[in-house]
Amino acid sequence: MPVFPSRPLNPSRINTIIKKQPLYFGIPFILLMVATSYGLAAITQTKYDVRDKRVKQMTKEDELKLEHNRKKFDIRAEYFRLSAQPEEDWDMKRVPRPKGTPEWGVPPSEPERKPPGAS
Repeated sequence: MPVFPSRPLNPSRINTIIKKQPLYFGIPFILLMVATSYGLAAITQTKYDVRDKRVKQMTKEDELKLEHNRKKFDIRAEYFRLSAQPEEDWDMKRVPRPKGTPEWGVPPSEPERKPPGAS
């Protein structure tokens, strides 16, 4: 059986241009990617700007109301409050060791292997 060439009989004009000059396809593609990146950055920045406008600015009157309701901090009172709390109620419990493990955690020897025919 004869081997057919991989070249088409009537190649399109675009295929021949791209084969001879690959930059005709590559440069517009890269420019499209860069332009899209800048466009998405602008859209994302607009999203964050709109979100920032929703944040309410506090007036001086609101700040004064917050200061009025604030409890004064006294380090001595805080110390006595913390020292008056009872100690944590918990007991140390030892984790049970696997069988064959010595008291001080030396790893056990190899497990005994059963013969292949035994069950």
